[in-house]
Amino acid sequence: MGIGQRLQLKLQQKLSPQQIQLMKLLQIPTATLETRIKEELEENPALEWELSTPEETTSTTDEYDASPDESVEDPVTDIYNDIDVSDYLQDGEDEIPEYKLQVANGSSDIEDRTFQDASPVSFYELMLDQMHWLELNETEQQVAEQIIGSLDEDGYLRRDLQAIVDDLAFRQNLYVDEKLVGAVLKRVQELDPPGIAARDLQECLLIQLRRLEAEGKEVKKAKQLIEQYFEEFTRKNFDKLQRDLGMSDEELRSVLQQITKLNPKPGGRSEGTEQQQYVIPDFFVINNQGRLELTLNSRNAPELRVSPEYKEMLKHYDASSKKNRSEKEAVLFIKQKIDSAKWFIDAIQQRQQTLTLVMDQILEYQQQFFLTGDETALRPMILKDIAARTGLDISTISRVANSKFVQTEFGTYRLKFFFSEAVQTQSGEEASTREVKKIVSELIETEDKKNPLSDDHLTELLVQRGYTVARRTVAKYREQLNLPVARLRKEL
Repeated sequence: MGIGQRLQLKLQQKLSPQQIQLMKLLQIPTATLETRIKEELEENPALEWELSTPEETTSTTDEYDASPDESVEDPVTDIYNDIDVSDYLQDGEDEIPEYKLQVANGSSDIEDRTFQDASPVSFYELMLDQMHWLELNETEQQVAEQIIGSLDEDGYLRRDLQAIVDDLAFRQNLYVDEKLVGAVLKRVQELDPPGIAARDLQECLLIQLRRLEAEGKEVKKAKQLIEQYFEEFTRKNFDKLQRDLGMSDEELRSVLQQITKLNPKPGGRSEGTEQQQYVIPDFFVINNQGRLELTLNSRNAPELRVSPEYKEMLKHYDASSKKNRSEKEAVLFIKQKIDSAKWFIDAIQQRQQTLTLVMDQILEYQQQFFLTGDETALRPMILKDIAARTGLDISTISRVANSKFVQTEFGTYRLKFFFSEAVQTQSGEEASTREVKKIVSELIETEDKKNPLSDDHLTELLVQRGYTVARRTVAKYREQLNLPVARLRKEL
């Protein structure tokens, strides 16, 4: 071996295309699974729905005390083996297929309950429908459409007027100036919901106050406050507001109430404008007289089979003693399609088994929460804990936790809600960070708003309750709860 040369051995693990597909299939939620199955059915004629009778379908209502030893192979590391032609020609397979996926059909009324909050009309469409009220000419209409299309999800126009001028020129070959765009913007701001198309919060509030003033409401002081003292308002510098505006405590309180009733996010909160989503639970947990019962949504267990016609065709070609080139190609095509169908059915089954196994262990680990609904009863739990109980890889647990929902009598939760780090208590025990966050939230909710609790004071109260946490940790939890600092929580 020459100078500068060396022999290096490297061990790498590569995932097969089938394993990658298994990971993707495991990650998708129930709402997306049906679409994925339909795509597979369209692409593979050897895969079809199983036309079964209700008696052939069995139930899988599992209880929380499922043994950790009852594990399935991790779909991420499972190796897909080649299938011989004889595998497709087994007798009696059509009676009750081995791959028949079990479904829970004992509570269809619960499973059909989707958390629908959706509006058939999008925010963009709602805005365009109102444009005829503005009586714009053709050029102004194009500008208005461009403005509406540039609004963010909260209903604000975050783009500069010059950027909209450039967009109109480059994309629509329409040449206008900033003055015209600004004039059309003012017209768009006349639409509902009030405050729409504002460029910042101050303008959003002023648009709404002017609308109230046009309706005959007395908002003069509120307008003056937002126009001239917006920074003091956002900083809650009430002393300066009272002094400069010459208002008593009661007068200032009344003005602030007027302002706080306005909508700071006209695009996100207004009725009929938000593009909302369905939440379809992947699991259902029922408390049956103190015994928790777990049910997998039956949509996760579709009844699929390999097409009998394709198996017959394969059997026919295989029985032929002499095969020409076209027949060999036909056998190869049919085998590939059947092979793909059987793999997809097995993958769906592995998905179902993995979901149930993971949720079983989460249910057992967090039993007290599922019985009481008390967030402070949640135990510290990380992905590694459930991976150790199930024998699955941590990445597999992560895929399940990040995209699945469970419906309980206390509400519907994403599975990752049940995972949290540990906080050490003074007694040496471990508490969930979610438990500490819950206490911080309750302390702030019940505080004296005229003298709100600082982060230092919150830390002292937590220490008094036995939780050893640093001030910076309390500040982090407060920020994660979207709660402002004490100064901004202060009220008159």
